[in-house]
Amino acid sequence: MMHWMEADTSLDILQGDITFQKTDAIVNAANVMLTQGGGLAGEITRRGGDVIRRESAAWIAKYGSVSHSNPAYTHAGNLPCKYIIHAVGPVWGDGEEKKKLGICTTASLHLAEKLDLTSIAFPAISTGIYGVPYYIAAEGMLEAILAYCHTQPAGKIKEIRVVLYSKHALDAFLDVFQNLTS
Repeated sequence: MMHWMEADTSLDILQGDITFQKTDAIVNAANVMLTQGGGLAGEITRRGGDVIRRESAAWIAKYGSVSHSNPAYTHAGNLPCKYIIHAVGPVWGDGEEKKKLGICTTASLHLAEKLDLTSIAFPAISTGIYGVPYYIAAEGMLEAILAYCHTQPAGKIKEIRVVLYSKHALDAFLDVFQNLTS
């Protein structure tokens, strides 16, 4: 685990299960149609309940597909957080994966602010079925989070967590964080 502070915002990078995080929101690594099959999206829906699936379908019916720069949100159902922010990350091989990860991370932070939230937890977006290597995901996401912290010293979000399921992911994110801040 690593703890870091910038102005009024803390960043923690830790190993764990994001579905147990007691933050205002957790971020789901979503697909453009918000279908929750396997992986993290499936686990969030299984633990959170059908409200997530229903609200996801309603979002798609009202707004259409979700993009890197425009995440969706639903209530969290039975999870200990209030909201799920559904962020669409890139698929490995489509190009500009690091940039797209930065865009979806920043967009998730801005959506959390619009929802008046003060805490958020991120997974390693796009590292599952989308195949983005941990180091690329870490660079894109952490660069965006650090930029947010530097440019939003009076921002609403006071607590940011990156919650990584595997030790391998944790090691990659900690290495990248060390390189970005040294």
